[in-house]
Amino acid sequence: MTPPHRDSEPQGHQQHTHTHSHGPAAPVSTHLRKVIAAVLIPFAAAVLVGLVALWPGGAPAHERTGVGFDRQTQQGKVVSVVKVDCKDVNAAQLPVSGETTPPSEDRAAGKNLCEKATVEVTSGPDQGRRFIEVVQPDAPRQLRTGQGVVVAYAPDAPHDLQYSVTDVNRKFPLVLLAGIFALAVVLVGRMRGVMALVALALSFAVLTLFILPAILQGSNPLLVAVVGAGAIMLIALYICHGPTARTSVAVIGTLISLLLIGLLGSLFIGWASLSGNTDDNTGLIHGLYPHIDMSGLLLAGVIIGSLGVLDDVTVTQTSAVWELRQANPTMGAKQLYRAGIRIGRDHIASVVNTLVLAYAGAALPLLLLFSVAQSSVGTVANSELVAEEIVRTLVGSIGLVASVPVTTALAALVVSADRTGVGAEAGASAPVRSGRGRRRRAKP
Repeated sequence: MTPPHRDSEPQGHQQHTHTHSHGPAAPVSTHLRKVIAAVLIPFAAAVLVGLVALWPGGAPAHERTGVGFDRQTQQGKVVSVVKVDCKDVNAAQLPVSGETTPPSEDRAAGKNLCEKATVEVTSGPDQGRRFIEVVQPDAPRQLRTGQGVVVAYAPDAPHDLQYSVTDVNRKFPLVLLAGIFALAVVLVGRMRGVMALVALALSFAVLTLFILPAILQGSNPLLVAVVGAGAIMLIALYICHGPTARTSVAVIGTLISLLLIGLLGSLFIGWASLSGNTDDNTGLIHGLYPHIDMSGLLLAGVIIGSLGVLDDVTVTQTSAVWELRQANPTMGAKQLYRAGIRIGRDHIASVVNTLVLAYAGAALPLLLLFSVAQSSVGTVANSELVAEEIVRTLVGSIGLVASVPVTTALAALVVSADRTGVGAEAGASAPVRSGRGRRRRAKP
C-alpha cells in the first residue's frame, strides 16, 4: 500500500505549487521600493519643478494675419444651392476664400454649370448675415443645402467679400466616432479602459495647456517637450497600470529610451542641417513667432511622437517578465531576460514596421509627387521634407528597439532580486517536508 501513497502525495504537492505560482504576485520588498523611489522621486520632482517654472499661462495674443489657419472663423449653414451658367458668374464677385477659381474659357462658353450657394452665418456678431459662394464644377468640395460649413471673416475686405466658405463642419461625425471609440475601450477594457480614457484626457490637457502655449511663449521647445513628455508618461502609466513596481520599471525603461531618442535626435537633426521649416504651416508659425527655434520644435515632435509607442513596449515587456517569474519562481535573472527578450523581438518586428508604414502613409501624397517627377530615391531622401521624416522614423525606431533590452533587463533584475529568496525557500522546503512524511509513514 506504500507505493500508491507515495504517488498520491507528490501529486498533491504539485497541485499546491501550481496554485501558488499563478496567484497574485507578492509586493516588492521594502528595500526595492526604496531603490525604485530613489530613481523616480527625483525625476517626478524635476518634472513638477519644470511644469511650474515653464507654465505659460495661456498662448500669447497676436494680430491675425488672415492667412491659412490664422483667420477669424465662424460657423455657417448652406441655405440654398442653385445651378447657374458659369459664363454668367463674374469673377470679381467670387469670394476671396482661395478655394474657388475664375471660370475657364470652356465655362465662359456655357459648357458647364456652376453652383451658386447662399450661405448664412450662424455664429458671431454677424449671425444671420447671408452671402453668396460660387463653386466651380471641378472644385474638390461641393456644397449642398442644409450643410454646415466653416466660414472665414476678412474685416479688411469689401463688404460683399468679407465672408467665404473655407471648410465643411465635421464636428458631428468626429464626435460620433470618438464616442464609438470610447464605448469600445470601456466595453473591452472595463475599468482599465475607463482609466485609459482618463489618462488620455489628462495627456491631451498637458499638450494643450502646457506644451503648445509654452513653446509659443518662447520657451526652449526641447526642454518643454522633455518636461511635458515626462508628465504625460507619469500620468498615463500610473493611472492606467497603478502605482506598482511593474509600472515603475516601465517608467524607468521609458525614461532611458526617451533620453536616447533626445540625444540621437539632437545629433542627427543638427548634422543633417534640418531647419524644421519645410511647409506652409511651419512657415506660418515661423512668420508669426520668429523667436521659436524650428529645429528644436522638430526634435520636440520626435520625442512626443515616440512616447506613445514606447509606453506600449515597456509596459508589455515588464508585464511579460513578471508573468514569467510568477509562472516559474525558480527562474533567475538571466533566464528571465532570455525568455523576455524573445517576446520583445516579436514586438520589435511588428512595431517598427508599423512606425515606418504610418509615416509613409502620412507622406503618401508627397511621395506621389516625387514619383510623378520621376525623381531618384537618393533625390527624394535628400530633400529636407522627406529627410525630416526619415530622421524622425529612424531615431524613434532606434529608441524603440533599445527600450526592449533595457526594460527587460531592468524587470528581470528587479523581480529576481525581490523574490529569489521566496522561490528558493518554496523549492527547497517542499521536498524536505515530503521526504519526512514518507519516512514517518514508513517506520510503522
